[in-house]
Amino acid sequence: MPMVRKFERRARLGEEDREALLALPHQVRQVRPGGHLIRDGDRPDHCCLVLSGFAYRHKITGEGARQVLSLHLPGDFVDLQNSLLDVSDHNVQMLTEGEVAFVPREAIRELALARPAIGVAMWVDTLVDSAIFREWVVNVGRRDARARICHILCEFSMRLEEAGLAENHRYELPMTQEQLADAVGLTSVHVNRVLRQLSEEGLIRRNKRAIVIEDWARMADVGDFNSRYLHYRTHAHA
Repeated sequence: MPMVRKFERRARLGEEDREALLALPHQVRQVRPGGHLIRDGDRPDHCCLVLSGFAYRHKITGEGARQVLSLHLPGDFVDLQNSLLDVSDHNVQMLTEGEVAFVPREAIRELALARPAIGVAMWVDTLVDSAIFREWVVNVGRRDARARICHILCEFSMRLEEAGLAENHRYELPMTQEQLADAVGLTSVHVNRVLRQLSEEGLIRRNKRAIVIEDWARMADVGDFNSRYLHYRTHAHA
């Protein structure tokens, strides 16, 4: 299961830990694109695990503008913080149709306390999420438009390959240009223009949402991309 494999990369789990994760009580629901998993201001009684499809985290300003904060893949617990915090301070919606497991927050808390290795894995998972948030803040706040888009396309490529959903920097972009624009703080028109320029320069090849990064070294250089913040080779030890 993707969630178990992911946690095994976060901490050293034993067979009983794996069985305990798979035994978590849950309800599986099919959620349509745009369906909310959590709303800003909710008092959640569950945490959500994406089983298939893609989800995204975002906030809405007082004037109605949306800022996309992160993308979530199959195997991601999108809101482990809700096992400890009483009120959600952001929204999570599905980008695509997918299956989501809704796990009671009390069950998450009890498991993390009862099985230290799982607790460490969950802790590391939330810390890596924080590292990605920091990188996205820098991306929106300090990089130019071209670098922002190159950076996020590089990140998507690495994360999708790590999840077994892409290879050789070829993948299906799970976001529309409007959603991508909300992730990088640009207009969809500007995003379209930059994508077209990247294609003309031979950095990427695209067909609708299909993306191929043709020159990884140049893309990473233009996007100021260093994968350190994804912590793929960092393993906690329980």
